[in-house]
Amino acid sequence: MSNGTVKPAAPAGPGVSEKSASQSATDLQLDGMMAEERRTQILQILRNAGRVRVNELATQFNTSAVTIRNDLNDLSQRGLVQRSHGGAMLPDAIMRESPLQERLKAHAEEKRRIGATAATMVNDGETIILDSGTTTLEIARQIKKKRGLHIITNGVNIAAELLDARDCEVFIVGGTVRGESASISGRFTEEMFDQFSADKLFLSGAGCDLEFGVSGANLEETMVNRAMLRIAREIILVADASKFSKRSMSRIAPFSEIDTVISDKGLSEDVQAKLRSSGCNLILV
Repeated sequence: MSNGTVKPAAPAGPGVSEKSASQSATDLQLDGMMAEERRTQILQILRNAGRVRVNELATQFNTSAVTIRNDLNDLSQRGLVQRSHGGAMLPDAIMRESPLQERLKAHAEEKRRIGATAATMVNDGETIILDSGTTTLEIARQIKKKRGLHIITNGVNIAAELLDARDCEVFIVGGTVRGESASISGRFTEEMFDQFSADKLFLSGAGCDLEFGVSGANLEETMVNRAMLRIAREIILVADASKFSKRSMSRIAPFSEIDTVISDKGLSEDVQAKLRSSGCNLILV
């Protein structure tokens, strides 16, 4: 029989508050990851449509209009979108992907000189990565007589160009082929790059904004470029002057991760000075 005495509740164990705080931190991290993924998808929609509306995005993502406005405001502060009444659009400074044939013809002489200079940095016996750009295609044309090279690429155009390179071993990664850029991309492509190691990566982004970094016009290709960065000991950006002070949709890398920039003499003195002050080795041809 009870004597009427009420036992005090047992104090919470010392780990309870820590667990609760840890859970809160995890929830915040997940919220941030989900928001960034949603914003990336919004950019992809914008790239395809040119303009988006808050109410339509709220319905599509099953979230509130306030959340979408916050997303668009964040993207606007990063210079990736231009806010408009009830939505957003792509600003003029955001580059869209041009058809491959157009890019092959644009600034062809500058690309040829940049490619020839980049080729002199390739030593016999090295393992190098060439991304699927049109400037890296010029590098491929210039290195065919090198000896004992191992070349890794996601460019169908690059692999085709190297078919007659007698003393080069060419690895082309698997994945989804994109006709617009003659490239291969996708999650499987990223995983394949993680199995390699390379001496040098020759990278040719679509946009080269000194604040935003090197950027690409397609999200899946950008993710593949990031996988290339992870496995290369030296990063060399090959980009003609027309690509500078422009942003494309998604960032590949900040300039702090770029070791050498090869560009042409049309690059403005202001950009040259900023590149050198950032620690990049700048070569103009």
